[in-house]
Amino acid sequence: MKTVMQQSKEKNDLIFGIKRAIPIVFGYIPVGFAMGVTASNTGLTPFETGLMSVFVYAGSAQFVAIDMIRSNASFIAIIITTFLVNLRHLLFSASLAPHFQHIKQKLIFIISFFITDESFAVSITDAEQGSLSHSYYLGLYITAYLSWILSTVIGAAFGNLIPDTKALGFDFALPGMFLALLCMQLKNIKFIFVSLISGLLSIILIYLMPGNWNVILAAVIAAVIGVFIDDED
Repeated sequence: MKTVMQQSKEKNDLIFGIKRAIPIVFGYIPVGFAMGVTASNTGLTPFETGLMSVFVYAGSAQFVAIDMIRSNASFIAIIITTFLVNLRHLLFSASLAPHFQHIKQKLIFIISFFITDESFAVSITDAEQGSLSHSYYLGLYITAYLSWILSTVIGAAFGNLIPDTKALGFDFALPGMFLALLCMQLKNIKFIFVSLISGLLSIILIYLMPGNWNVILAAVIAAVIGVFIDDED
């Protein structure tokens, strides 16, 4: 049975998580809207777009999947490609695992579904500051999740009313959000150096490797370099 102190902490963590989701929500709205517009232009209805957001919930994978649907790619090819695009989530989960040790196993299974690039960047920063209950992660992740679904459905429903979405910079919304999240992690010169190495490697590898393996490999190599740099201190 939970004590009054535990209940109070979970309530505070829930509110804290929801507050921390607000910047992500503001980032998701234009990106989700752009994704909805793209889906609509490809022939998906708002309902189908919403279902994709509910079950896939991965902006980059959804953009890739919609582009492949437009190109009449096979169902298997879409599944494999989106799987590769989302492989980086293995790294996110591995980084967060030490902070989940006090959370019940069945809740970890639920929480893990909602991890995205953006929610990971925020939650790993907060988790490193102190122990957080499952309420924090649910508050943060589900708030971001609902905003993504809603923005994609609205984009699919009303995006056709905007004649030229590129002129409004919607195509830069996703990379712009990633850059903002990266800046949150740049705590010192070592983080900046590792980030530059990762970006440079990814750019080089994209011309040498198929699919999105450049992202995975560049992240792993840069992480190893980061560990060696950290050990030298």
